[in-house]
Formats: sequence, structure tokens, C-alpha cells
Amino acid sequence: MLDDYPISELAKESWPKELLEIPQPPETLYIRGKLPAPEFVRLCVVGSRKYTPYGREACEKLIGELRGHPVCIVSGLALGIDRIAHEAALKAGLPTIAVPGSGLDIEVIYPKSNLGLAKDILKHGGCLLSELPPKEKATTWTFPQRNRIMAGLSRAVLIIEAEQKSGTLITSRLATEYNRDVLTVPGSIFSETSKGPLMLLRLGATPVSSGEDILEALGIKTTAEEKQEKLFDDLGEDEKSVCQNIHTPLSRDELIAVLEWPPSRLNMALTLLELKGAIKESTGKVFLA
Repeated sequence: MLDDYPISELAKESWPKELLEIPQPPETLYIRGKLPAPEFVRLCVVGSRKYTPYGREACEKLIGELRGHPVCIVSGLALGIDRIAHEAALKAGLPTIAVPGSGLDIEVIYPKSNLGLAKDILKHGGCLLSELPPKEKATTWTFPQRNRIMAGLSRAVLIIEAEQKSGTLITSRLATEYNRDVLTVPGSIFSETSKGPLMLLRLGATPVSSGEDILEALGIKTTAEEKQEKLFDDLGEDEKSVCQNIHTPLSRDELIAVLEWPPSRLNMALTLLELKGAIKESTGKVFLA
């Protein structure tokens, strides 16, 4: 139960320093659980409550690709993309911080349907944070107010989906005011939930389509080996077979002989590999990029 993780007032010397730098920082912070270690870079992930299957898949994919890196996911424990972001973080083994629009007492945490998620966050080393007194209920004004804490805590804010008039965009506006990077996922021009991201892109937000894009925005460097491993994971079976047989640069005829494939099959695999940046061809030889 949540009661296994008592509410306490977080001493100001323990606050993330970024939160103390924003205009009008909270006067008090209450916590359940524990803050992830300082070496974790905090990424705020927010989006529409009326998410689409595309939005859900994008959120899960992007956060899943951060596995193994020192990233902590911050979100609002709300329905929709917030919940998906917390769940994706837990699945990827990343710590996560939830900032609900209510106090942290079990009787008032909103929404009630996410109490089980709140417990999972605590169980896996994350925490719940709120500036509101523990028994204060959520109201229309508490949600915009908590958005400044989520933006203030984080190095960058990632918007997955949002309608053009949406509370999610309040978080992105605050992020800009706090000199945080705003990242967003491009979406369909026919979708209402893409209107917010399209507007943000026009205003200069950074488009992201992979975990690597996010890591670059957060200033987290990836090694050549990690990039190669990620690239290999995204290949089809034929493409993997080709790569596994290029120990040294080989001609197409040599590859046909090694793989015992018809030329058409090899040519298709090589075309896809070149498009994905996995191989290069020069002076009649194929070699790994």
C-alpha cells in the first residue's frame, strides 16, 4: 500500500537545484518515496488524455529506447499519455517522478484509478511530489500550478500529443520560459491531437523520432557500439545475415557466394541496409558503416 511510503516534507537542501532556479518556486515540497540519484537527467513527458494509438506507440517506443541510460521520466500521474509515460519508464527500468495535481494523501490522490500505478512508481525507486498540503484535493487551478514544477524539475519537456488548446501546452510554454528544451513528436496533419505538436514545431520545438534524438537533446552521449547495437536491432533477418557476413569488405559477387542467395535477394537487402546507414559501398566493395 501507499502507506508503506509515508509522506514527508522534503528539506530544501535536497530539492533538485533546477527547481530552485525558476520564478516563483514552491514554498514547500511534500514527497512519498525517494528522489532518484542526482546523476539521472530528468525528462518531462506529457501529452493528451485523449491519446491515439499512434501517440501511445510513440510514447512507449521513445521511452523504451532510453533503457540503460541515466534518464528519469517526470510526468503528472494523469490519465492518458502521462500514465503511459510512467508505465513505459517502469518497463524500461527507468526511475520516474509523478507530480499529481493534488496532495499526496491516499484519500485525495487524483485520479483514483492510478493509485496502483503510484504504488508501482514507489516500489521501483521513484517518488510522488506535490507542493500541496497532503489532504488538499485536486481542482481546476492545481493542475496548471503543478505543471510549473514538472517543467522546472526537468532538463527538457517532451510533448507526445496535444490538442491546440490544451493544458499540456501550458507545460511547454513554462519550459520555454524556464529555458528548457521543448521536444515534440510530429504527427498526422489530420489528427486533432497533432495540432499542438505542429504549432510547437512552427515555434521552434525540436522534432524527435527516436530515443537517440532525445539523448542528444539531453546532452547524454552514446557510444559507437551502442549506436551500432541499436541499428542492428532494427534490421530485418536478411539484413542481419548480410551484416554478420561482412567481416571484411566484400564484393557483391563474394556476398552472393557466401550467402548462397540469388542476386535479387541480396540487392534488396543491400538497398535497405544502405538506406538505413548500416553499410557503404565503394570501389566495388561493401563494408559496414
